[in-house]
Amino acid sequence: MKIKDHFLTQEEFEVVETEIPGVLQTTPLPENLDKYYESKDYISHHQDSGTLKEKLYKFLQGFNLNYKRNILAKELFLHAKVLDYGCGAGEFLKYIEDDFTTFGIEPNQSAQNAAIKKLSKTKILHDLSTIEDESLDAITLWHVLEHIENQQYILDKFYKKLKTNGLLIIAVPNQSSFDAKHYGKFWAAYDVPRHVFHFSKSGMKKLMNNENWNLKKIKPLHLDAFYISMLSEKYKKSPLFWIKGMIYGAISNFKAIKSGEFSSLIYVIGKK
Repeated sequence: MKIKDHFLTQEEFEVVETEIPGVLQTTPLPENLDKYYESKDYISHHQDSGTLKEKLYKFLQGFNLNYKRNILAKELFLHAKVLDYGCGAGEFLKYIEDDFTTFGIEPNQSAQNAAIKKLSKTKILHDLSTIEDESLDAITLWHVLEHIENQQYILDKFYKKLKTNGLLIIAVPNQSSFDAKHYGKFWAAYDVPRHVFHFSKSGMKKLMNNENWNLKKIKPLHLDAFYISMLSEKYKKSPLFWIKGMIYGAISNFKAIKSGEFSSLIYVIGKK
């Protein structure tokens, strides 16, 4: 399938299946991906602009943050060591740093600077090499794995840093969801070329059930269907895109109650 970078450059890329059925990859991948993130509208890296759009985003983000924290709280003990990999501007770490011993890694310099200013108890690290092997109780990646080109390499690194029975918690968009099928090439969660990989639920099961990992639970991210659908309608240049987005987001969630194919899914994965 050929898909445009609707967000920034309008360049066209292709999404093709990898050797793992249900895992797709963006091609050709630009040599310099950094420039595709250089926009003041890239909301995960820019905070407190005061616009109505961002105020709404931040309001809904609070529900998601509490939901994610509760997942950790059910799986981990108080003050367990947690690394948020690709922590952005530090919103999730700020939300959990009173309950856990927290670390963050963020390659984008402006986002990293914002995180450092925001966090009081979390240690921001430059890379995984500064973390002792088998020292972490959990590693979280909230909509990060899809951005990583050297996927197997980084999963192997995570494996070494986690304690035995440690947790890897990954949230990614689900390209088998109703909204993905409905919007097709306009589906905002393809987000090429920033999203290097694209995962279905079956693809993630194949990727994360092996000799190293045990897929324990799959949880939905309900609000993602609304945000992604609104953005997809915007890319289609629909009038009143936010109303249509809310409608199709609700339809996607309703259909997923039976199928389990929510717009975004959280995978709770145990290290063997």
